[in-house]
Amino acid sequence: MLDIEDVRAARDRIEDVVRRTPLDHSHTFSQRTGAEVHLKLENFQRTGAFKIRGALNKIRLLSEADREAGVVTASAGNHAQGVALAATTEGVDAKVVMPEQAPISKIKATRSYGAEVVLAGADYDAAAERAHELEEAEGRTYIHAFDDYDVMAGQGTIGLEIAEALPDVDTVVVPIGGGGLISGIATVLKAETDARVVGVQAEGASAVAESLRKGAPVERERVDTISDGIAVRKTGEKTLPIIRQRVDEVVTVSDAETANALVALLERSKTLVEGAGAVPLAALVERAFDYDEGETVVTALCGGNIDLNVLTTVIMRGLVESGRYLRIRTVLKDRPGALEQLIEVIADARANIYAIQHDRTSRDIEMNAADVKLDLETRGHEHVVELVDALEAHGYEVDILV
Repeated sequence: MLDIEDVRAARDRIEDVVRRTPLDHSHTFSQRTGAEVHLKLENFQRTGAFKIRGALNKIRLLSEADREAGVVTASAGNHAQGVALAATTEGVDAKVVMPEQAPISKIKATRSYGAEVVLAGADYDAAAERAHELEEAEGRTYIHAFDDYDVMAGQGTIGLEIAEALPDVDTVVVPIGGGGLISGIATVLKAETDARVVGVQAEGASAVAESLRKGAPVERERVDTISDGIAVRKTGEKTLPIIRQRVDEVVTVSDAETANALVALLERSKTLVEGAGAVPLAALVERAFDYDEGETVVTALCGGNIDLNVLTTVIMRGLVESGRYLRIRTVLKDRPGALEQLIEVIADARANIYAIQHDRTSRDIEMNAADVKLDLETRGHEHVVELVDALEAHGYEVDILV
């Protein structure tokens, strides 16, 4: 099983390329949670995520013959970029299989780092099947995204940085997809500190949490989450025993909670992360696990490679969940001044109008009526209630659409 000496050796092997990322104390989230919160900003790593650590360690351990044959891997995006850059740095040919629906930004980035990209399958696991076919057909070395001790050792160098910067840390919260990151970090922390290690999965991709609960490996039929970086149907054969032994607790968070955390990081800490990077903070803020007042907590923000289309959706969802964006429908009498009167009520309630859709032709309303939909900026859930109450007090029937 992986041990701390493997991780120390990995750091010596990769430190000339890999960045030592900041560990930033967050006043905002400390005040919000009552804990002393530190953010491990791995979104500042080269390629925008931690994956370069494990990929480079693995490639630098290859024999000369294996280097000449090239490498192949499967990834939803971050591991793809890590392998691509590591291989290019070492002069090794790399072929990366990505799911067909992988974010276009991650596909382009992977190509820009020098790898050949092959699109195959609906998710990571399907892409991995194609990558193994290429491994066999072309004699390449397969670099697993998580289920490889050399990869885990590289990822564990994050744990060394945390332990050295904050030796008295109480709890470290780490996202889990297949388990490579948390296996490496937990190996270090359990050897170097007294810290508790908490893993976090998305509810729609919770194979590790389910496996621990049932006492046997579980493979989900499908995954469904905005956190594409941890959207894995099953855990690794090598990672699961390490998680059982060295991780204290594994919890899950919803996509809505993840979106809220992502928006809060962007707005309050000026820090952009992807869904997988936000799940540790979501678990902390939502108290998915217990912690004490004043406890020193590190959340590992594992990456920042979020597709702009996904980011737009997540921001909007975060605004809806926090009561700062509202879409409503009502029906007006089709007469002069009716829309103006509605707008006056909204203005008096201090809501801001983004957009109005005014439709006289809908079959769902009477002939002398107009169907009106409004997109509104609001200031929180209490403000939403106040606004709806004000509209209903003026005789409007309000349907909340979003």
